[in-house]
Parts: sequence; C-alpha cells; structure tokens
Amino acid sequence: MKHNQQPSSGPTQRQLRVGEQLRHVITETLARGHFHDDFLLENAGLVSISEVRVSPDMKHATAYSMMIGGQNTEAALASLNNNADIFQKEIGRQIRMKFTPRLKFVEDTLYDSAAKIDALLHNLPKAADNEE
Repeated sequence: MKHNQQPSSGPTQRQLRVGEQLRHVITETLARGHFHDDFLLENAGLVSISEVRVSPDMKHATAYSMMIGGQNTEAALASLNNNADIFQKEIGRQIRMKFTPRLKFVEDTLYDSAAKIDALLHNLPKAADNEE
C-alpha cells in the first residue's frame, strides 16, 4: 500500500480516471459494432454503460450496463460477457496500461433503485393532507 493511501477509503483518483477511460473505449467499441454476435449487432445502440469500476490492482474491471428501455437485459449481459475479449483488445490498443483489465459486465440497478425510492417518496402522505 502506498504511503498516501488509506485502506478502504473508496476508489483512488487513478481508479476513477482509468474507469472513465475504459467506459469511453467500451462505448466507442459498441458504437462501431465490430461483433460476430447477432444480439450485439442489432442492439448495441440500446446498451448503456453507466460506469466502470476498476480494482485497486487494475487487473479487473466491472462495467455497469443496462438496456435502454429495460428489455433483454439478461441477453445483453450474456452477449457483452461473451464478447468481453473484443472490448479488452480495444482497451489494450487504445490505453497504455501495464495490464489490460479483465472485464465483467453486470446489470446497473442504480436507476431501478432510484425509481423505487422516487415512487415511495411520491406516495407518502403529505402533511397538509393529514391536517384537513
């Protein structure tokens, strides 16, 4: 551990920067659509990569993704993970790193959680309603 790092204090600036660079390369690769996967060829434009988190050793990266419209999420994740090597090759080509991180795509549930919280807040009884 480096002298300026505190244990479990969240991601470092470097992890955040590298994660954003990885997200950019993954998004570009999706837009170009050089896949041998029918699902990705047809649906790459509907895949959204919201965040990429990199492990402290920079050897692993988790890409949080979702389908715009919310359908076919399982199929999208399966296709993305089956084609992770294509994304890794692009990352290796475009970003200078000692190791190209091993990619894993997972479902981004942040928006679902936010929508549930929003719905709960909107369904709370208003203080003025109780007084009348």
